[in-house]
Amino acid sequence: MTCIRFCGLTRFCDIDFANELKPEFIGFVFAHKSKRYITPEHADELRARLSHEIKSVGVFVDEKVDVVAGIASRNIIDAIQLHGSENEDYIRQIRALTGKTIIKAFVINSPDTLNQASQSNADYILLDNGMGTGETFDWDIIQGFTRDYFLAGGLNPENVGEAVRMLSPFAVDTSSGIETDGFKDKIKMAEFIERTRNMKGE
Repeated sequence: MTCIRFCGLTRFCDIDFANELKPEFIGFVFAHKSKRYITPEHADELRARLSHEIKSVGVFVDEKVDVVAGIASRNIIDAIQLHGSENEDYIRQIRALTGKTIIKAFVINSPDTLNQASQSNADYILLDNGMGTGETFDWDIIQGFTRDYFLAGGLNPENVGEAVRMLSPFAVDTSSGIETDGFKDKIKMAEFIERTRNMKGE
């Protein structure tokens, strides 16, 4: 079964929605330039409200290694997602300092970038179209790709069923696709869960 992650949760009601709907993962964004950025202190408060059945992922973009390790040491997050230009040496440093699961994001725009993703030393990879544009990339590029991955980039309740049927990814990841006016929408979150798990589409 394809797992689900709701990323960019910022409010207590977002956590309540997640606890009710039970995605396998949620994400806290620690990238300062993101409109969904939250402080580690607020993430700690949100995490305290999160069901123990759901794993939390911290999203970082080219952050200093010691900052990532510091947040990880507070047990706010179960996994670390690197969404910038972090290289293999950076991944090794993070793993040595934290012991947390590491997800490395790759912007998939050619077979070359897919090859780089396949060789990453991260525990999981995330295949995306860019930095939160809300648009999909050409899924034909990853047809037949065998490594477990999180699929991101423009996923919403209308297209996630097709994505799961076509690609069978390890997990699907969404943020803006389950929002209305910039805030998480419980109805869209529920539809995303339903269509992922039953592979329904428009």
